[in-house]
Amino acid sequence: MSAFEWPVRVYWEDTDAGGVVYHARYLHFLERARTEWLRSCGYEQGHMSAAIDLIFAVRSMNLEFIKPAKLDDLLTVRITLSECRRVRFTVQHQLLRDNTVLLTGQAEIACLAASTFKPNAIPEPLLGLIQQGVHA
Repeated sequence: MSAFEWPVRVYWEDTDAGGVVYHARYLHFLERARTEWLRSCGYEQGHMSAAIDLIFAVRSMNLEFIKPAKLDDLLTVRITLSECRRVRFTVQHQLLRDNTVLLTGQAEIACLAASTFKPNAIPEPLLGLIQQGVHA
């Protein structure tokens, strides 16, 4: 199965005084790509919260910074699924400039009831899409 890819441009607001991406901004890039991945499966997070009382929350994350991204770089966030269970899934991230890997990471995402923040099963239709759509 294939990876999901999402383009990201580095803007002035993403950088430090030296024009290098500030380390915390990488999380924004990854979060936007995961949000767009879910949207591509037909599930918008705001709608899920209101309509079916579900949200996805990052449970854990591990990042390895390999090379810096800089002002005006056009990057690609690549996401592959490495594990999927009923209430959580784990994705692998790569951030690339052209074919050069700048960052690798892993995020474990939990499915929660929006009203209680307690673990909740991923709905069957979405679970199937996640399992089919992006796999390592």
